Amino acid sequence: MDSQQSRVLVQLRDMILKGEFGPGERLAEIPLAERLGASRTPVRLALGSLEHEGLIEPSPGGGYQMRRFTLREISDAIRVRGLIEGCAARLLAEEGATRPLLRALHDCLAAGDKAVYKARMDLDDYAAYVEMNDTFHRLIMDGCGNAALKRTMESLMGQPFAAPSAMLPMQSSMEEGHQWMQQAHRQHHALVQAIERGQGSRAQALGEEHVEIARMNLDYASERPELAANLMPGLKLVGVHSGK
Repeated sequence: MDSQQSRVLVQLRDMILKGEFGPGERLAEIPLAERLGASRTPVRLALGSLEHEGLIEPSPGGGYQMRRFTLREISDAIRVRGLIEGCAARLLAEEGATRPLLRALHDCLAAGDKAVYKARMDLDDYAAYVEMNDTFHRLIMDGCGNAALKRTMESLMGQPFAAPSAMLPMQSSMEEGHQWMQQAHRQHHALVQAIERGQGSRAQALGEEHVEIARMNLDYASERPELAANLMPGLKLVGVHSGK
């Protein structure tokens, strides 16, 4: 894949996940190429890749259109992420994490402690937690050394709201959000402890359990579609109003 096609693919995927296209909206090559400042060929190839990822679908009139996702699909994707991360954590625990990796994980724990363990979190604290959370999960996946797991995770991250921090904006708006974030970060601590102690089964179980908070956030968002749409515009791709 050449650099222009890669750039177009990244830009289009980002636009989709930010909710810039509505369900059923036609994605025409020429307008997209003009919008992105690219030629039609990389746009056409990028659209084919996005169809393969499951983000868009063929349009009855030819070309492609945005598809609608169900809550079940998103919930299933989050659960699969837990299985993948649990497996990665187990590998780290059983095969042994390097000292630099453990130092980086402990740096994440310290940054998370600073953000969440206070009476009230402000927007800077939430932003710091998101950055720490993304780094923490990336370190686990990169550190496990399993290329197949990493490829599977990269494919999964193309699905709306499957990424580790995708549902965190909801927590900044809800009364329970701060408590849920503290609970999630306690799980981060327990996961690092299990890896350090070589407790593979415990590390795997913690990785799988960790995603349940994201699934609770999804349920919360589905019950408050107007609030969720303001915080996460991409949620309009999910059929929350129909309860699917």
